[in-house]
Formats: sequence, structure tokens, C-alpha cells
Amino acid sequence: MPELSVVIVGGLHADARKEAVAQLLADVPDSVVLHHDLATAAAGTVVRTIRDTTGIVSAGEVPLVNDCACCALREDLVPELLRIRDAGGTRMAIVELWDSVEPKAMAEVVTAGGLTVTGVLTAVDPALVLPYLGNGDDLAERGLAAAATDQRTVADTFARQLEYAPVLAVAASPEADDEDRELLAQLHPTARQVPIDDLAVPAPPRRPLSSLAQAALAGFDVEAADAAQHPACALLPADADAHGVSTLVWHRRRPFHPERLYAALEDLTCAAARSRGRFWLADKPDVLLHWDAAGGALCVESAGPWLASLPDAAWDMVPPVRRAAAALDWHPEHGDCCQHLVFTSPALDRDGLEQLLESCLLTDTEYAAGRTAWKQLPPAFDTLLEV
Repeated sequence: MPELSVVIVGGLHADARKEAVAQLLADVPDSVVLHHDLATAAAGTVVRTIRDTTGIVSAGEVPLVNDCACCALREDLVPELLRIRDAGGTRMAIVELWDSVEPKAMAEVVTAGGLTVTGVLTAVDPALVLPYLGNGDDLAERGLAAAATDQRTVADTFARQLEYAPVLAVAASPEADDEDRELLAQLHPTARQVPIDDLAVPAPPRRPLSSLAQAALAGFDVEAADAAQHPACALLPADADAHGVSTLVWHRRRPFHPERLYAALEDLTCAAARSRGRFWLADKPDVLLHWDAAGGALCVESAGPWLASLPDAAWDMVPPVRRAAAALDWHPEHGDCCQHLVFTSPALDRDGLEQLLESCLLTDTEYAAGRTAWKQLPPAFDTLLEV
């Protein structure tokens, strides 16, 4: 039995997503689109449809699981894909995600179910990147929540959708300018950007596959994609400055003073459309902290210990990619402990931002006092970290 290729297409830019799905369906013979519409969750169900180039071939309702539409999607997705595979005759199943569903969880669910994900694409309209990245509204306010307990915002959801996918399906957008396209490029510089043909028509049997279809079938490594999002080894953007958009990479080997950094959080969070990375607090010198900000909101989380704080015997339990990332940035005194924050935005005040960040580091006197003294500093982040 030929193996079924599963391609995941997501993104909050619904028009761009639908264009990308339409092109893939037209380009690859014997393809179907599987879609779960979470907009019906208020009525207690999720509507599932499967369609091909002729239209809808089947439809059904899936009950909510624990009052969670996204949970229902997770439980129904793999069985439906397996049914499509076992029925035969389908070369590619395009999983069109509902607006706020993030591709990472779905790619991992499909892979764990024994199926092959050959591509993960996020569809993007360049003219909408900055408006969505700056939108701090809760998804619930926009009717886009995937569960009653969903506390995500438009901005942080869009950022994760954008940054996880190795392929960006880019819509033709007359409203987009050079600044919009540069912002997209700096936010995810390693992504392959592929234009969407919004005039997609069924392809002749012998016509070569389009660039979008080739990207969808090129292969996908779910473990590598997960590692690329982990704050310890994330593939963060490099320093850049073009078309009015800047990316500042700030890397230091001295820990932050917890109170001074906490006092500066609002200014730092609002300084850029998007900022992310890992950081080091003096009062928690063994803890790797994750910085994730978009839409004027900041999420700070513990990502476990720095490798430098682990005994040698524990290193064998650390993924090789994490050890490799640490080795590339190892310091003889502090190991992998560091500040590595990246800020991307139009009209970024690079000098002002650097000065503010520098002012939050330990002074020479504070640094010289050593770790025992650092741990006695006021724990300003305990509430934020829910310690």
C-alpha cells in the first residue's frame, strides 16, 4: 500500500491559508483536504469535512472532549487519517487547521499516530504580519479560542504558527510593501518562502509539481522542529537592519539583577514587535529562563536547568542537539549560562534598547560578590514564575 503523505497547513491569515490549500489540492492528483471547524464548538461539537477537487465527499460531527474543541480535534485527527490511508487511492491528505490551532501539536499527534508528515506550512499575508503580531487581544475576544480555558492571544499564537513551520506559503498581497516583506524575512530567516498561486486550477497529469507542492512533499522532521523551538537551542534570528526593520541580538555573560530587570519589563516588552530568547537571573543562577514576547505581552517560563548546573552523569540524558548548542557557546567560567535575547521590529531603537538591557545587569561590585550573594537578592520574579 503506498504511504499516505500528510501535509499540515495552518495560520491565522485565513484567506492566505485557503489559497494555499486550494493550490495544493489542485496541484497534487489524488489529494483530499481534511478540516475540523472549531467555530461550532459553542454548540458542543466540531464539524469535520473531507473534500477533494469536486467538493465535499464526507462530513460529520465530533463531540467535544472535556469541553475542549482542540482536544476533540486531536482525538479525531489520526483515526480519520488512518481511515483515508486504509481506504486507498489517496496520495496526499492536506490537514487544513482551523484559525488558531497551532501546527506543532498537530504535527506531533500525527507523527505519534504512525503517519508520515511530509510538510508543515504556515500561510501568511505579508501585509498582515505586523497587525497580527501587535494584536494583544485574547483569542476568546475574537471568537478564536479552542477551549473554554484558552488564554492565548492573537499575537503569541500567530508568532508560534509563523516560527514553527519550515515553509511559509506567502500570499500575493498588493498592500504589502518592502517593510512588511523584510519583517517577515527577519522574523523567520531560515524559513523557505514559497509564493501561493491564487489562480490555482487542476494541474495536467504530467505537469511538474509547483514549488508549493514540492515543499509540501519534501519531508519534515518533528524532532528537529521541536528542538528548533526550545529556548536552549532555538534557531533565533541573526542581527539585521534593512527597509526600516531591525533585529537586535543581545548576548552577554553576566546575570540580570532581578529587581532592575523586573522594573524594566514593560519597556523591554513594548520595545519590539517580537522578542524571544533565554536569560539568566542572578538569584536563580541554575535556571534557564525563557523570554517570549509579542503584542505587548510577555511570557516568562522556566525551561529547566542550565547544562552547567548539571552533574556530568546527567548529561547523557540531555538530547544531543542541546549538548551541541551548548558546546558552540560554552564559557570557561559560566558554561552555557548567558543572556541571549533577540528583538525584531520596525523602527527599533537599538541604542536605547541596549542601554536599558545593560542597566539591568549586575554591576561590577554585585558580580564580584559571587553566587552565594546573588542568591540573596530579592526574588522579584517569583510571582511571575509562580514559584
